[in-house]
Amino acid sequence: MEFFEGRILAFVMVLTRVSAFMISAPIFSWVAIPMRIRVAVAFLTSIFFAMITPAAESVNSIISVFLLLANEAVYGIALGLSTTLLYSAVKMSGRIAERQMGMAMAEVMDPFTGERAQPIGMMMEILFIMLLLSVDAHHLFLKTIARSFEVFAPGSIPEVAMLVKGIVSAGSMMLVMALKLAVPIMGVFMVMTVVLGVLARIAPEMNIFFLSFPIRIGLGLIMITYLVPFINSYTVQFAKLLSKLLPLS
Repeated sequence: MEFFEGRILAFVMVLTRVSAFMISAPIFSWVAIPMRIRVAVAFLTSIFFAMITPAAESVNSIISVFLLLANEAVYGIALGLSTTLLYSAVKMSGRIAERQMGMAMAEVMDPFTGERAQPIGMMMEILFIMLLLSVDAHHLFLKTIARSFEVFAPGSIPEVAMLVKGIVSAGSMMLVMALKLAVPIMGVFMVMTVVLGVLARIAPEMNIFFLSFPIRIGLGLIMITYLVPFINSYTVQFAKLLSKLLPLS
């Protein structure tokens, strides 16, 4: 009877960690995916992981069970949030490009999250998603969960300081990678601003302000095309950053 209770408790803890991860991780948390499918994927994935994890020790107190489940939820959300931050680097670089192009106020509907988004960042995110799925990134996310169970069995999670460090490191790496991807665009637009400033001094009668709008948009689209190989290279680096920065050891 105790063994049966331990298996049930282990399955519930696995389900809690997997569900918390999928709620906060990219791809699995998209509203474009029907809720029934997301629940079914979380449930079936939890059954698989519960079969390869040891049974949990019997707990006599409801409060202890609640604390165990809360710990698993916190760990799953921390893993998913860190993954989302690393994933958002490309979208963040797109937002930087939009501001350089003068399209900061443009908005479209994000088909994945159902929220308002900016068009260039959305376009770069869709491109990044296609590249990720072409290399089975969803399998990479499942491997991340599997590794978390290898290092921290159900009922044991890292210290809070380690979780916070992983999230902060992922956030800082997101900003660094976004700036690295956007540096060519920022450099080209800085040169263009200098050229337009010189033209404004040479020919004051020219309306440089309105003239710069089509130039900014056209030059920005050309530079985004130039960035495609760099986004492709980031898909490889994304897998390395996941294993390096996530609290899995």
